[in-house]
Amino acid sequence: MEMTLKRLGLTDLKGILTSATMPLGILMLVAMMVLPLPVFLLDTFFVSNILISLVILMVSLQTYRPLDFSSFPALLLIATVLRLALNVASTRIVLSEGHTGPDAAGQVIKAFGEFVIAGNYAVGIFVFVILVIINLLVITKGAGRVSEVSARFTLDAMPGKQMAIDADLNAGVLTNEEATLRRQEISSEADFYGAMDGASKFVKGDAIAGILILIINIVGGLIIGLAQHSLSFEVAAQNYILLSVGDGLVAQIPSLLLAISTAIIVTRVSSTQDMAQHIGEQVSLTRAWYPVAGVLLILGFVPGMPNLLFLIAAIVAGIVAFLVNRNLQFHSQNDLVDGEQGEMRLEGDAAKPEQIELSEIADNSPISIQLGYGLVDMVNEENGGTLVNRVTGIRRQVSKSLGFVVPAVRIRDDLTLEANTYRLRIGQTIVGEDHVYPDRKLAIPGENASIKIEGIEVKDPTFGMDAVWIMEKDVLEAESKGFVIVAPDSVMTTHLSQILYKYAGQLIGQDDVQSLLDNLSETAPNLVQSVVPKLVPLHQLTGVLRALLEERVPISDLRRILENLASLAGRNLNIIDTAEMLRPELAGLLIQQVSPLNQPLPVITLGSELEHMLITMARQSGEEGLVIDNTLAQQLLRKISDTNDSLAAKGRQPVVVVSPAIRKEFSKIIRQHIDDIVVLAFTELPETRKIEVVATITGEPESDN
Repeated sequence: MEMTLKRLGLTDLKGILTSATMPLGILMLVAMMVLPLPVFLLDTFFVSNILISLVILMVSLQTYRPLDFSSFPALLLIATVLRLALNVASTRIVLSEGHTGPDAAGQVIKAFGEFVIAGNYAVGIFVFVILVIINLLVITKGAGRVSEVSARFTLDAMPGKQMAIDADLNAGVLTNEEATLRRQEISSEADFYGAMDGASKFVKGDAIAGILILIINIVGGLIIGLAQHSLSFEVAAQNYILLSVGDGLVAQIPSLLLAISTAIIVTRVSSTQDMAQHIGEQVSLTRAWYPVAGVLLILGFVPGMPNLLFLIAAIVAGIVAFLVNRNLQFHSQNDLVDGEQGEMRLEGDAAKPEQIELSEIADNSPISIQLGYGLVDMVNEENGGTLVNRVTGIRRQVSKSLGFVVPAVRIRDDLTLEANTYRLRIGQTIVGEDHVYPDRKLAIPGENASIKIEGIEVKDPTFGMDAVWIMEKDVLEAESKGFVIVAPDSVMTTHLSQILYKYAGQLIGQDDVQSLLDNLSETAPNLVQSVVPKLVPLHQLTGVLRALLEERVPISDLRRILENLASLAGRNLNIIDTAEMLRPELAGLLIQQVSPLNQPLPVITLGSELEHMLITMARQSGEEGLVIDNTLAQQLLRKISDTNDSLAAKGRQPVVVVSPAIRKEFSKIIRQHIDDIVVLAFTELPETRKIEVVATITGEPESDN
């Protein structure tokens, strides 16, 4: 069909028809309030009204998130207007033709009226009133209150969510496009809950209108029947009350369905499951079902109770508990994942416990994440796990930043770890370890967050900031109080990002360097052939690149690196000194990652007396490098760390600028304590960049205050 429309030049026909149908439908609704309708059309519209309400209810039950049904407020308005238009049309027929009998307003109204009234007018009226009370005072009022609170909390939480997106973007968890989509989603969420806050008033007004229309139909019908058509009171009551109650029920049942839909939408928690799956998974607790079965069993033996019913209920609860327990045991045998290839792996072979596989003791993965059994679902995409995708995003971001392809990350389970523990390894070396809680969120205090919240108090594994693991239900409250909320997988991948930058020099090997050379040879073949291996052997080039990466200097401009290596080839420099000589040519790549081009570069300098003292100490130490007194070293580190932290809180990253004579040794000392600090020589600063000196560090103790 789409191909046919395309050939005819009518690819927009579907959109045109949809756009034209909606205005015509609204005009028809208005016309229904003014023009008289034939009885068969009235029946058709009543059935259509019930159909629409059922469809809306079913869609509400099947949505994963409230925003998946973002058109609900508009549909609610249209359905309410349709129902009111039908009330006006049916009231006209009931009052004008009601004296002719129960068939006057069509078969639908007659059927509903006779079914509920069943020969007793008082019972019919009371049943209708009870339905309206349930709709108005219970469902609609509750849904309206939830909508109001959700709208307020959503608006209050917007700044915190925006900060969380910015944090994920800076950490490389999100791309620019993904961050834009997340921001649009937050804006749409605020608009949705704001619209739902107003739309819930439609349902409330509809329920009140239903009561008033019922009273008007009964009172007006009795007056018209007695005064104009000379009917007896009994006949008038039989005709008009039956028609009025039937008309009210035909309208109130769809209204009740829409009220339930509204309540479901506004109370829905975002997840990757529909409502039935969500509820079913969370009530499947054996420790809940077994006590229920026990209590029902006890009640089944209490004299005077309906013992058989309670015993049957106890048996049913016991069967449910047994099935839930067996299902949990089945799913607990999940295997985990080999990184981004998604291969399944068993930690051991239960059938052959005497066999030991080489893969159990020899892991050649350059990067690996080991997970405790409580973190298994974070890599299971079927259960909403996003860890693998986030790790891929981190690898891509770090690879672009540093200029080489970061090796694949292997993710596997480790039953020796505690349930919520994860461990990061580079090769066989453990370089990071911490705890995350999949059922919680990490709340990090923002600038204005001074209020404590309930949860598990920890240190953020990446930046060492005070943080709290809070329950999902407390997220909106925490965001409204200025906390930045971070998901568990984001906590882990941000930590991984820091580790990749810190140990980047260990992640590149000769094979990786050869791949970079092969890629460059496509555009500069003569340069590659003349430098490697004629002037610089492959292993020496690899060592130079590793030395650069150890201080986060990108190696993406391999052409410039080879050109400068060619000019340095005859000077017989060692690998470290060669890397140091290359730094002024490459430092601009590092600086542009630290500070945007249109902003001045924040610089921390050393006081002249302190710098001269350090240069003298470095010369006296000779081959031992720069040796600093312990007290002086602590003062320097504290001052640099405080300045770095204060600027980081403002979204800026400073660099330390020192003399070239001490840059290498001073950087080694600083980086042992402050991972993300960049130390440059003043000869490495580009002449075109503006500089802003944010702090000058001296060796005087009184300047600590």
